[in-house]
Amino acid sequence: MSFRSLLLGPVIAVVAAFAVCPEAAAASAPRLLINQDFPDPDVVKTAAGYFAFSTGTGTTRIPFATAPAPEGPWRVTGDALAAVPAWAKPDGGFWAPDVTQLADGTYVLYFAAAQTADGEMCLGAATGKKPEGPYTPAGDRPLVCVPGDHGDIDPQTFVDADGSRYLLYKSDGVATGPPSAIWVQKLKADGRTLDGPRTELLRADLTAEKAIVEAPSVVKTPSRYVLFYSADTFQSTGYHTCYATAPTLGGAFVKADAQFLSTDLLGGKVDAPGGADVVDGHIFFHGWLGGGRIARGLYELPITFPGDVPKLG
Repeated sequence: MSFRSLLLGPVIAVVAAFAVCPEAAAASAPRLLINQDFPDPDVVKTAAGYFAFSTGTGTTRIPFATAPAPEGPWRVTGDALAAVPAWAKPDGGFWAPDVTQLADGTYVLYFAAAQTADGEMCLGAATGKKPEGPYTPAGDRPLVCVPGDHGDIDPQTFVDADGSRYLLYKSDGVATGPPSAIWVQKLKADGRTLDGPRTELLRADLTAEKAIVEAPSVVKTPSRYVLFYSADTFQSTGYHTCYATAPTLGGAFVKADAQFLSTDLLGGKVDAPGGADVVDGHIFFHGWLGGGRIARGLYELPITFPGDVPKLG
């Protein structure tokens, strides 16, 4: 995910723990960009146009698509990941990719995959010379695989104004222990070396979240950091996107008092919108296609921030 910066002011919002997140006003109709399975989208703007990456589908490890503009037309063209990492199960799936470019021009692809040893999800990295790849797995071990997390997924990178590079991700949590949480971990300039300890940004503590928060994506403003995230079970129509804000990337993040994307807010035009990514004045997200639970397509809406509050359409 490339650096995002918008001219916004602070967002004032307070949510009580275990409250049900109320819904905001309805948004305009979303645009369907990719009418086939393309879940957990990551969109990257480059000098050559726009690239999008998704969770693996079928035999394709990391599908990618290209477009000349955010609105499209989008064309799914191939597989970005050249090989299975040494530590990962070949048939375990490759989830929620994220692509960023380093200062030296190298592109890094982050992804989640199942460890061969125990099947738990961990985060890996691969490098390439072009945004579309091919990406070659880096190292013979995962980048992030924290004991006790019960799986780490949904990597998303963020580069701050001073050039510092960070990796956000979700720890799965367990029903009888700590719920899922979103973390931030500083990276060194190579994008593949952890730098210091991680910090918890928020966890699933609202009734409507159903013990799940995931798919983090950060937008920087002049005075705030806006963290978009998905909540609830992704198979559920109640799956939705909210946001939280903080004065620094390390927190403390305060959850907004309204859902931002939901099936109802979108007038039923998108079923279970989530996996949001904000790029170049657009918010991209997935939703179930055809009223079933087989494929999730890629959708888009313009996003603005009048009065320092995110607004769709």
